[in-house]
Amino acid sequence: MATTTIRQADFIQSVADALQYISYYHPKDFIDAVHEAYQREENPAARDAMAQILVNSRMCAQGHRPICQDTGIVTVFLKIGMDVRWDAEMGVEEMVNEGVRRAYNDPDNKLRASILRDPAGKRENTRDNTPAVIYMDLVPGDRVEVELAAKGGGSEAKSKFAMLNPSDSIVDWVLEQVPKMGAGWCPPGILGIGIGGTADKAMRLAKEACMESIDIHELKARGAENTVEALRLELFEKVNQLGIGAQGLGGLTTVLDVKIRDHPTHAANKPVAIIPNCAATRHVHFELDGDGPAELPVPALEDWPEVTWGAGGDVRRVNLDEITAEDVRQWRPGETLLVSGTVLTGRDAAHKRIQEMLARGEELPVDFRGRFIYYVGPVDPVGNEVVGPAGPTTSTRMDKFTDMMLAETGLTGMIGKAERGPEAVEAIRRHAAVYLIAVGGAAYLVSRAIRKARVVAFEDLGMEAIHEFEVEDMPVTVAVSSDGESVHRSGPRQWQERIGRIPVAVE
Repeated sequence: MATTTIRQADFIQSVADALQYISYYHPKDFIDAVHEAYQREENPAARDAMAQILVNSRMCAQGHRPICQDTGIVTVFLKIGMDVRWDAEMGVEEMVNEGVRRAYNDPDNKLRASILRDPAGKRENTRDNTPAVIYMDLVPGDRVEVELAAKGGGSEAKSKFAMLNPSDSIVDWVLEQVPKMGAGWCPPGILGIGIGGTADKAMRLAKEACMESIDIHELKARGAENTVEALRLELFEKVNQLGIGAQGLGGLTTVLDVKIRDHPTHAANKPVAIIPNCAATRHVHFELDGDGPAELPVPALEDWPEVTWGAGGDVRRVNLDEITAEDVRQWRPGETLLVSGTVLTGRDAAHKRIQEMLARGEELPVDFRGRFIYYVGPVDPVGNEVVGPAGPTTSTRMDKFTDMMLAETGLTGMIGKAERGPEAVEAIRRHAAVYLIAVGGAAYLVSRAIRKARVVAFEDLGMEAIHEFEVEDMPVTVAVSSDGESVHRSGPRQWQERIGRIPVAVE
């Protein structure tokens, strides 16, 4: 067999192009699946969230800007043919990382650098999103196959693993774990499940499964032909019966598909891993045959459904610069607000620094009294943008700081995504504060509501610095009201009960 030569420049360019490509193009199978779920959804709040996801997706495809502000940690699976020859001075990992570096620093669509070195210590941002997580397999052939993904930290944080006993039920374990995952992984999305091998193999299988195309409806139509397919169908039905719904608001669709890969395992073991893929599902597959960089197909705009989003006439409009405690007490869980005025931003690193400053008796660089904080790490702006895509990050990471922020800084409320834990909900109730959510997976749409932005503190933290945003008609939902009622508790419970009463359709 003839030897194929892969040139260094072609490989690097292909990686860079692919990362730019997936930052603003959803896979078509994902768009179709969300649209189908949107059309059949009966919960108005969940339907509204999916409308925002679809509108955001179309906007990103047109504007070539990131679907989500969390542009991910890069994961690459390489299958390198044994008859491939490299015309390169760099090693394969070096070439991948150079492609990542170029993609994330592309001035036309700069992506957010989220990768930190020294993770157990200083946690310093590498500033270019390197290094990637890379897996390489040597296989027969004369091609290089590349599967590449940019995995958001919010969904990755919800990964689960267990070494089950051989007699344990995989279905029971999955149904126990999914509610614990909450909404921080931004459903509706895909569950990747790995079964067998060893602990590390099961996790890799789950990650690879996440990158498969959505085909659950085709599987339902033809029926299962093996154990794995039967397990997929059972889990798809039973996970959706949990009623968690889009963004955890309650509804008919929590997962768009359940993908499973398995591997032989030791007789004493049953390793099982879950890795969810979120509403910003980003992955692509291509191969190199020595004939230049990979050519990725440009989707047609017609691939996106004609879905529009707009607030109804009865939506409450709120000026955050003028609200009173009495105003906040009137907001109810599940209610949609359009907020205007100024908000401060802050994430993990900023909250930790604020806590340390207060403990030392130091004055804070910003005044939080009577204000709202938005949990976000935005993408840098390009062109005439005020700010890049700026969707919410998972709020539960700030739970341990919530009482401190409400008690010691005078903060009135918070905006983020997903549920809050019992500790944070109790602090919100005790201080008569409020927690609002924006839609995870609609970052570009959300950023259009931001009219002005400036860094006001902790500039050295990069994307985790404290910004002041001036927003106009930013869409949010009341998630925890001032009396401690949480839509992430009531919504899924109500919809789980309702789904149980819906007659099962005959295929």
